[in-house]
Amino acid sequence: MFSSTSVSTLLRSLLPSPWSSTIVRSKNYLNRPRLRNPVWFVKKTRTLHDEQFTVDNTAFLKEVKLETIQAAAQRNQSNLLQLANNDQVAQWSPGLKRTGVIAKKIGQYPMWTKNGQKIRTTLLQIIDNEVVKYIPPEEYRPSQEPRQRRNWRRPYGCLLVGAEHGDPSLFTKEYAGLFQNSGVLPKKHLCRFIISPEAALSPGTALTVGHFRVGDYVDVRGLTVDRGFQGVVKRHGFKGMPKSHGVTKTHRRPGNIGAGGNKARVWPGTKMPGHMGNRWRVLRGLQILRINAQHNVLWVMGSNIAGNTNGIVYIYDTVLPLRKHGAKGVRPGPPPFPTALEPLPADAGDVWLEDLHDFRSLSITYSASNE
Repeated sequence: MFSSTSVSTLLRSLLPSPWSSTIVRSKNYLNRPRLRNPVWFVKKTRTLHDEQFTVDNTAFLKEVKLETIQAAAQRNQSNLLQLANNDQVAQWSPGLKRTGVIAKKIGQYPMWTKNGQKIRTTLLQIIDNEVVKYIPPEEYRPSQEPRQRRNWRRPYGCLLVGAEHGDPSLFTKEYAGLFQNSGVLPKKHLCRFIISPEAALSPGTALTVGHFRVGDYVDVRGLTVDRGFQGVVKRHGFKGMPKSHGVTKTHRRPGNIGAGGNKARVWPGTKMPGHMGNRWRVLRGLQILRINAQHNVLWVMGSNIAGNTNGIVYIYDTVLPLRKHGAKGVRPGPPPFPTALEPLPADAGDVWLEDLHDFRSLSITYSASNE
């Protein structure tokens, strides 16, 4: 026979730990920012020294930089043409995974449907996206073990993409060495995208808004605004204590957290004061409503994309099963694979979704009377 103490101990051992995901109240401990850089971190910028350049020297350096950027643009066009003429390019299938792009959040803008419904959108600009390096599956080693088990039957590779040209004189020698073998100018921002080997791109290939189409659904990942240490009223939206007679210095405090009784401790995940913001957040299933090829701008549905204005976000094909490419009833069909081989002409203007009201077209027309 078991005693009551041994039975309670046995049941407690069979129950999940209070630190497990079933009990912890939506607390992601792996999402906290690092307190220090990892050992493999490559320093990006260096100390800028005044070289006392003359006006002529500064103008000459600007001319060299402009010529280098123009040569890179011509090389990107040749890479796309070579990729388009290649007969060994794989055809898209629902199981393949394309690369994403790096964009800048530049503002918000309202739009209206044809039936008068208002939609709030966010403008994302793709700036100078180029492929820096491709790492095949047999050589790719992630910095940390992925949460899901690796698919050994169809392994994924890694594509390093850079965005926004930078001044090479402002970067360290080690950071600029990352771009040495790719022929790409040093970029201000880098990101690794997990892709299928069939979606690999050669270094120097440009990624533009042609990578997506109007009507596609995407996932946008961004870093929330860092607001520092905040109380429960601003951090969690608490109401606070009453401001009537007798309430002393507890107007914006959380109140009782219920730590008495058998627990006698603070449960992990309790809403309390702490650091607010500076966390990576992903919004899934956002539809692209409008595209401008001249300035590489996407109008994406939603106004709550994480990040400051002019902040960097990452755009992927959505992983939602009912909105991803190849799902039943999802328009407009297969995406450009592995990317848009023919970029959209800059003078084509904006491309709108069919359900939106285009303000360039007349909504009210007047005709001359027959009198």
